[in-house]
Formats: sequence, structure tokens, C-alpha cells
Amino acid sequence: MTPPTATTPLIRRTSDVDEARSALSRRRGFEEPRLSPRMREGIRRVFGEDLTADQVVDRILGEVRREGDEALLRYTEAFDGRVPDPLKVPPSTWDEALAALDPALRDALSLAADQIAAFHRKQLRTSWVDYSPDGALGQIVRPLERIGIYTPGGTAAYPSSLLMTAVPARVAGVAEVIVCAPPGPDGRVSTTVLAAARIAGVDRVFAVGGAQAIAAMAYGTDAVPHVDKIYGPGNIFVVLAKQRVYGTVAIDQLPGPTETLLVADESANPTIAAADMLAQAEHDPMASATLLTTSTDLADAVAAALAEQLPSLDRREIAAQALATNGLIAVVPDVETALDLANAYAPEHLCLLLRDPWRAVPLVRHAGGIFVGEDSPEVLGDYTAGPSHVMPTGGTARFFSPIHVQDFTKVISLAAANRAGLRRVGPAAAAIARAEGLTAHAAAMDRRLHRSND
Repeated sequence: MTPPTATTPLIRRTSDVDEARSALSRRRGFEEPRLSPRMREGIRRVFGEDLTADQVVDRILGEVRREGDEALLRYTEAFDGRVPDPLKVPPSTWDEALAALDPALRDALSLAADQIAAFHRKQLRTSWVDYSPDGALGQIVRPLERIGIYTPGGTAAYPSSLLMTAVPARVAGVAEVIVCAPPGPDGRVSTTVLAAARIAGVDRVFAVGGAQAIAAMAYGTDAVPHVDKIYGPGNIFVVLAKQRVYGTVAIDQLPGPTETLLVADESANPTIAAADMLAQAEHDPMASATLLTTSTDLADAVAAALAEQLPSLDRREIAAQALATNGLIAVVPDVETALDLANAYAPEHLCLLLRDPWRAVPLVRHAGGIFVGEDSPEVLGDYTAGPSHVMPTGGTARFFSPIHVQDFTKVISLAAANRAGLRRVGPAAAAIARAEGLTAHAAAMDRRLHRSND
């Protein structure tokens, strides 16, 4: 890692509100995905030519859809180095993974699962029917029958992400939960992921990753069943694949690089603020960590603390790249200005490190999650607070929500009019149908309205 200098600052700094607004109001997405040299080398190795990310995903989806397991196994071997045997991980292997887990980690995962379940049970909706003199109207809430969860591998395994999706699905009453996770160099799915699958009550686990896993869950193969909805984060190829299969199946959202935004005043602890920013930056070189503060002294202290803490991190090179590419420390006139900028950014995680953080909560319009006060760090939300840490990114918190119970259910409308109700609202329905030129619609209503009373 190259140490920061006057010409290569560790993180961008500004006291210009307009400059900060310009940086934070941009849309972050996958319209023009950039591929790393390693990704491009892998594409040439597998396909024998240079392809864009879109072309790679289209080719994989098409071949898995046409050829099923043959294509699925071919791409698994090409990208992961070997074909797992069997593709479906036996439940006995999950049990072995759970038994082999360090007891402290096993207890931590169980605690997280209990917290997640308790939080999501409060969100359950029930069916309802409203009876009136006109008949009855209502909604029937039904859980989805089968869902698929993608759990990424890459540079690390994330059992927490599996829990954050599978546990709410179970609370919602989903009948079958399957998981696809890429195998490691030994051809096996991560032990911690398998242990989490057992704790969460997953039904089936498949050792397959990448866009080919999304294709398998969307279209179905002999080995991997077709699902109703796909959940979970992944790399650019996984995200593009989810985007392509939407409509064949439902998807949760299109998660991009993770992001956190801290709003802090002079009361904040700079060491803690820097630690929170680094916790986000270590995820990915494209992760975003931002501090908006009313205190110049705090801004200086946090910048110094970042430089002090960074060298001790195992993933310091990743964190340094994230800070240099997407990090920001901005000094603003007041908390209201900071929150106005935060709303323009619509961050995945919004952390309020303020003397009176609850006064700021009503001003928040757009965020995936709000973390109130220094004792409520985002890391708590990542693992054991209870809300799902699968949250909208890239500005999509303006219209998306974190994973919640309703993501695993659907609503069926119910209408049961009687003769009185038909006479009251039927003529209006026939009039609207005639105005739209749908005379068969109008006739279907008129025949009921004018039939003899028997």
C-alpha cells in the first residue's frame, strides 16, 4: 500500500457544500460496469475472447437455459476450477459444518438468528375480509412457495447475509428455501455458510455461484429447481444476471457496492468515527465511506485517525482504495445541511453521531437504515441488531426498502359482491366500460343488472 502524501491524499476533503452536494447527489449504478484486469483475464480464459460484462451474462444465461445442468457444470468448472461432487450439498455436511464450528461462533450465529426472527415477527401481516351490506372485500396474504438465496463467496464468505435473508423467509412462512453458494478452491461451500444454512432452516444448498447460479434458479435445471424469487448480493455478473431474469422470476433488488454516511457534530469520538468508516471501506474497493460534520476539528481528527488505524487492518489495501476512490469528509454549516445532503445521497447506512441524535431522525427521508447514536454502530446492524442488513444501495433507498417479511409474501385480492352491492356500483362499472369502448365488459355487467330476480 502506498502511504498517503500531499499529492495522494488518503481521503477527499472539502468545506464547500456545493462540492459535497455534487459528489453525493450522483447516481451510483451498473449502467457502464468497469471490469478489473483480473476479470478481463478470466473472461478471455473461459470464452477465448474479450467480452463485455453484458455479453458474458447473456451468454451464460442463454446456455444454461438451453442446456441445463450441462452448461451449469461446465461454467462451474471453468470459473471455480472444479465441479463439486455432488452439486447438491448433502444435509449431513451441514451438520458436520455446524458441529465443527467454534462454539463461540456457533452461539453468535444462533443469537443473530434469534434477533432477526424476533424483529421480523413484528412485521407479519394477516389476511383480512371486510363484510358489509354490499358483500365482502379483502386481501389474502400468502407466502411465496420457493425462494432462492444467492450467497457470494469471492474474497470472503458471508454467513450473516444468508441469515439476514433465510430467517425472514422462514418467519414469513415460505415453504422451501434453497441456497446457491460458490465452491471454494477445494470444491466445497464455506463451512460457516453451511452452518448458517442449518441454523436458518434452509431446505437445500447447491455448490454453484456466479451468473450461472442465477440462471439455474431462474430457469430451473434437473439439479437446481426453479424458484419464484431470487435474493442476495453478488458481483457485477450476478447483479446483471438478476436484472436480466427479472420477469421470469421476481428479484429483491440490485445491490451495488456498500456505503455508509456518518453525520457527526463536535461531540463525536473521532476514533470511533474513523473505525466506522474503515469498517465499511474494507468490504470492497468500490465501497463508499462518508463523513459530514459541523466541526472542522472533528474532520481533522477523523482524517488523522483513519491514517493511524488503516495500517493495522488485514484488508488495508482494499480499504485504502475505497477511501481514495469513494471516501469523503465534508465540513458543513449545521446538522440540517448535513441531513439535506444525506437525503440527496440516500445512503444504505446512515449513522447519527450527534449529541442529540433523536432530534435528527425526523429529518431523514431517504436511507436504508438509521443507526442512532455512538452505541448503535452499523456493525451491530450488520450482525445482531435484528433488522436485515440487506439494504438498498446506489441511491435506491429513495424507493427501495431493506429486506422485510413482505418481500417473501404476495397479496391476493378478494371480491364477493351480493345483489345489493352489484346494483350500487355495477352501473358505474358498465358506464366506464362503455367509455373505454369495451362493450363486452359493459354487456357482462348489464346482463347481471337486468336479469330477472329468481
